[in-house]
Amino acid sequence: MVSDRSLEVLRVIVQDYVASREPVGSKSIAERHSFGVSAATIRNDMALLEEEELITAPHTSSGRVPTDKGYRLFVDHLSDLRPLSSAQRHAIETFLGSSVDVDDVLARTVRLLSQLTRQVALVQYPLRSQAKVRHVELVALAPRKLLTVIITDNGHVEQRVVDVPSDLDDKLISDLRQRFNEAVSGLGLLEAATALEGVADRFPAESAPVASAVAATLHEQVTANRQEKLLIAGAANLVRTEDDFHGSILPVLEAVEEQVVLLRLFSEMEADQRGVTVSIGRENESFGLGETSILASGYTGVGSAVSRLGVLGPTRMDYSSNISAVRAVARYLSRSLGESGSAV
Repeated sequence: MVSDRSLEVLRVIVQDYVASREPVGSKSIAERHSFGVSAATIRNDMALLEEEELITAPHTSSGRVPTDKGYRLFVDHLSDLRPLSSAQRHAIETFLGSSVDVDDVLARTVRLLSQLTRQVALVQYPLRSQAKVRHVELVALAPRKLLTVIITDNGHVEQRVVDVPSDLDDKLISDLRQRFNEAVSGLGLLEAATALEGVADRFPAESAPVASAVAATLHEQVTANRQEKLLIAGAANLVRTEDDFHGSILPVLEAVEEQVVLLRLFSEMEADQRGVTVSIGRENESFGLGETSILASGYTGVGSAVSRLGVLGPTRMDYSSNISAVRAVARYLSRSLGESGSAV
């Protein structure tokens, strides 16, 4: 059983080690923090923490550093989250508020989160399997070239250029637009993909090849929207903190590049009472990320399920500030997507 004072000693060890990257000794704690007890008493508390495997000595006769178990206990008892400054809050509102569409707001979000935390930032695209088709638009670009646009109820706009086998005219484009909207408007993406399969059969023989080309392109668009993917920024921050990894950072860089592992990890994380999930060190070992910590929170857009955003970095990170940043950005992103979705 760890006493309240021992928990406080653990707290300052974590904070001092995160700030300095130097092992923390009892004398340093007694001098820098107001415990009102001697360095010898602090040493006794540290010995108890070491017995509980919450701290460890990286070298003989050195100070102590937190273990993964120690970081976990620290985070579980973390009550005083460091609030964002007014300048940071203003930067979030200004930066995200000037986005032009969903893709832009997500790109801005991941860059902003990386800058706020100085970690690798990850934003999962909205899970559009639950999104619905709001409208299909067709725009002629040339006699045999057409722009196909799908707008979903979560504000996402997906567009492709399709080459068709015969010349287009206004009447045919209008007919195509009407029939494809009648077929898929209001349907979920999965249902829309199925509904598109029979639309071309309803056209006269002379225009059926054009309708088939348009249907195939629209099918690709709704199918692509159902795939999960991440936007990532700040991978260079891993290199900056390379000394915090005992082995090679190559597996971490590979996981960032591949995305599949991170998406699977995201899917298994559940938020705590603060609305943020923290997975530390060996808790990520099965994903090949045993020397990293991942902080994640959920966000929602209009018509979408809960998706995740977060940061990844070494276990030696500023958990208090990073949890605040992740939570705040998730809230602003949900609000931004809600507003952009209702405006489409």
